[in-house]
Amino acid sequence: MPSQRPMSSTVTRAALIGSGLLALLGLAAFWYAARAGAPAPTEGEIAVTITGTNCEPATLTVPAGKSTFRVHNASDRTLEWEILDGVMVLAERENITPGLNATLTERLRPGTYDITCGLLSNPRGKLTVVATAESEAAKAQPETRAFIGPLSEYRVYLARRASELVEATETLSERVVAGDLDGAREAWLAAREPWRRMAPVAGRVADLANGMDPLADYLTEREADPGFVGFHRVEYGLWTKGTTEDLAPSAARLATDAGLLKDRLKSLDVAPADLAGNAAALATHVADQASTSQTPYSGADLAEFSADLDGIEKSALLVDPLVAAADPAVSAALHTALDNARATLDGFRRDGGFPPYGEVDAAGRARIAAAFTAVAAAADALNPSIGLD
Repeated sequence: MPSQRPMSSTVTRAALIGSGLLALLGLAAFWYAARAGAPAPTEGEIAVTITGTNCEPATLTVPAGKSTFRVHNASDRTLEWEILDGVMVLAERENITPGLNATLTERLRPGTYDITCGLLSNPRGKLTVVATAESEAAKAQPETRAFIGPLSEYRVYLARRASELVEATETLSERVVAGDLDGAREAWLAAREPWRRMAPVAGRVADLANGMDPLADYLTEREADPGFVGFHRVEYGLWTKGTTEDLAPSAARLATDAGLLKDRLKSLDVAPADLAGNAAALATHVADQASTSQTPYSGADLAEFSADLDGIEKSALLVDPLVAAADPAVSAALHTALDNARATLDGFRRDGGFPPYGEVDAAGRARIAAAFTAVAAAADALNPSIGLD
């Protein structure tokens, strides 16, 4: 059998040169394909090409509303293309393969945004979204989709407050059973905070609210009335009588009702207009009731008003970004009223806490009423400014 002859150095060099030429041809083919595959401007689409170093074009201007971008990857790496509002990603298209295109459709509001251009080390491009007659009209009456986020956030807020209420009322029941007067008083005050922060929706669960929070003033036999149950029955025993005796059934029922409330809130249907509307209604209620104590045995009204204001702020401020876009003056009035109400309440603080309400004179109570009246008026203006009236 003839022996194999080793390949000559000349043939080896020729093979290596041929391989190199093939690699160069491959790169050239990729470059050509990448360029040839760049999107041609078509009606309704905005063409963007990303190279290894930048975007072409690096500056874009589009009208507000829905825009479709056709992004072509002319680099040699898989990449993503993003529209950024500061550090927040408004929209993105990921895993765009070299030489291929991807489309991205997004509804954009007027403003100036950054766009990524391949590698993070590459300079960013700029996207300017200019206002249109339609976008200006949308400010005065946002689409329903604009309320999805605020409503979802409010449901989460209510769920968390409800969980806090369940935990606090269970602790209250335990302290009452243990005969721990100071611990029971502390737990009662702790339970009132989430309860009042949920007060904007109290009217939507009136049956439970009426059983958990009736005042003796509205019952025929006052404190001796069989209907005197819930928070204020326990409050009366802890502060006026100064004992936990006979309070175990009332505290246990309160904890049970808190659990029912938590379940009820899971399916509560909150409409867009409710966010500002409920806030305004609660502010009006506080203003109307400020002249007399609503926690007559513990005197904890100032802390309650502070928790009420927390609930009002949360509910109203969820729609404030939409209001600020439609009517900045209405938004500014809301913030001014909320800040003034907070400052008014904080003006009564002593040693980090609130004094009993009995120590607040008529002039002080009038200031509180006036502050919440202003909050109510400011919150009442929110819905009309965004077309919800």
